[in-house]
Amino acid sequence: MSYRNVSIKCFLKEVALYLTASPRSRIRQLNALRRLDDRLLMDIGVTRSETLTKETLMTFASTFEKNTGGRSIAVRNSTEADLDAIQNIYSHEVLHGLATFEEVPPSAAELGNRRNEVLNLGLPYLVAELDGQVVGYSYANNHRPRPAYRNSIENSVYVAKDVHGRGIGKALLSALIKRCETGTWRQMVAVIGDSGNAGSIGLHERLGFRHVGVLNSVGFKLGRWVDTVIMQRALNDGDGTLPETNKVG
Repeated sequence: MSYRNVSIKCFLKEVALYLTASPRSRIRQLNALRRLDDRLLMDIGVTRSETLTKETLMTFASTFEKNTGGRSIAVRNSTEADLDAIQNIYSHEVLHGLATFEEVPPSAAELGNRRNEVLNLGLPYLVAELDGQVVGYSYANNHRPRPAYRNSIENSVYVAKDVHGRGIGKALLSALIKRCETGTWRQMVAVIGDSGNAGSIGLHERLGFRHVGVLNSVGFKLGRWVDTVIMQRALNDGDGTLPETNKVG
C-alpha cells in the first residue's frame, strides 16, 4: 500500500490550535507541523520553513478551503462500474510510483478479477468519491495464502495523483479498518513501498499501526533500489483470545 496522503483537515486543526495556543502548547504544535510531509506541502505551494510562520499558516488554511470548497469525501463499496477509474489510478502508480512493485499496468478486466477474489474472501473493496468522481480505492486481501495466515490480512490504498493531501487516503484506510473489524481477522499488515514515503508511513502510524521492520533494497524500480516498510495493527482482540472466540459483527 501506500500513499503519501496526510489528512489536511487534521493538519488544519493543528494550525488552529497553534494559532491560539499558549507558548508552552506551541511546542507540541510545532512538532506536529514539522512532521508534515514535504510532498503534501508541495501540492499547495508551501515550503517547510514557511509552515513555521503565522502568516503562511493562515494562507495555508485559506488555500485548503478554496481547493476543497468544504466538500466531503464519500467512501462506499466498489462496483464493476468503478473499474475504469480504478485502473486509471493504479496505472499511474505502476508507471510512476513506488507504492506497488508492478511495472506493467494491468487491464481493467484483470483488476476486476482481482476485485472478485477479494470479495469472494468476504473482504471489503472500497472506493472514495469526491464530487461524484472516484478518486481513490482501498481493499484488504490475504496476507499470505497458507492456512495458518488465515487471521491476517494486508491492506492496499491508492489515491488519484491530482487529489493527494486531501484526507482521501485517511478516509479510505479508516473505513477499511472499520469494515475489517466486523469480521474474524486479527491482524492487518501494511507493506509500504519506499522507506522515504513519509506520508503513507505517517498515515498508518496515526491509525494505530506500528513499525515491524524494513526490507532493505528488495525492489528495483524507476532506476533505483527500493525498500519495503512493514507495519502492523491489531484488529478486534488481536492475539488476546483464540480465533474461535473472535466476535463477528
